Amino acid sequence: MITISLCMIVKNEEQLLARCLNSVKHLVDEIIIIDTGSTDKTKDIAHTFTDKVYDFNWVNDFAAARNFAFSKATQDYQLWLDADDIFIKKDQDLFLELKKSLSLTTDMVLMKYNVSVDENDNPLFSVYRERLVKRENNYKWNDPVHEYIEYGGNYLVSEIAVTHKKKILFSDRNLRIYDEMVKKGTEFSSRSLFYYARELRDNEKYSESVQYFTKFLETSGESSNDYIYACLQIGKILRAKGKLDDAFKSLFFSFSYGIPTAEVCCEIAGIFKDKNNFKSAIYWYEFILGLDHSQYELNTKTEKCWNFVPNIELAVCYSEIDDIDKAVFYNEEAAKFNPNHESVLFNRQYLANLLEQKKNFIFKWQ
Repeated sequence: MITISLCMIVKNEEQLLARCLNSVKHLVDEIIIIDTGSTDKTKDIAHTFTDKVYDFNWVNDFAAARNFAFSKATQDYQLWLDADDIFIKKDQDLFLELKKSLSLTTDMVLMKYNVSVDENDNPLFSVYRERLVKRENNYKWNDPVHEYIEYGGNYLVSEIAVTHKKKILFSDRNLRIYDEMVKKGTEFSSRSLFYYARELRDNEKYSESVQYFTKFLETSGESSNDYIYACLQIGKILRAKGKLDDAFKSLFFSFSYGIPTAEVCCEIAGIFKDKNNFKSAIYWYEFILGLDHSQYELNTKTEKCWNFVPNIELAVCYSEIDDIDKAVFYNEEAAKFNPNHESVLFNRQYLANLLEQKKNFIFKWQ
């Protein structure tokens, strides 16, 4: 059986660290904690799980800190987590099965990263990340923010998921690092342009976000998923600003990078709905329901865009064109994915009233 070193970087994580480590301690053979300047009880908690706790002088560079963590590993593979990540029970079981069966000929394992989940830990948004890497290959982290490891060698795509239990407090930490890079005149890689644009968006600097997403689209060599995502984000921002025609252009431009995604098509359908063009909106929402999920194995996914959203919106659109039977059908389809959603419950009562009115009208004129 392979052996695994868990490598983490932390700072002021006394509220979260034990929860993370309790979910993974039985899956790994070594735990390495790199503290980057905690002023709370983080290090004390870390010492209850491992004696391999090290200090690292923070230099505004996540890659440097993660590479330091990796340098302390001694086992066959290196696994990385953040303090607000966990393995839920089913993924712990899957991880143990993988550990028993994984061959040392595998260089890297990509795992799902459930970035956001509902109250039952069902994923709302997921992406695949390089999660487990073979130590002897000496993989290095790159970029000071939104750091990454280059894919390489013989890699395995796994359905094991790391679940992100997101912190409530908002932080502009990453944006401040990027802003400092801009002040220093640092030349941004295409990937850094992409993530800087995302940080600007998250900090509600929408015009600047569009500017940097556009700069990213002028580059080449990154994942087609990222270019599609950039087009989507530009489209969403422009739609929110009421610039519907410009939003259309960005969303349709995403098709030049790959197969249409449900996320993009939801926005296209939504714009038609904004324009009260319900028949066109229906076309695009129904188009989503016919997409083959298997073609998007490594894409980022907002799960509700593939099922709940098109169904609930079709209920609304068919209601608007007075096709109540289809409206009822799609509302019940939406209920299969979120039975207690307020829109499902409201629509059910609203459409039942419409059907009753229609029945009474027909009876009156018979």
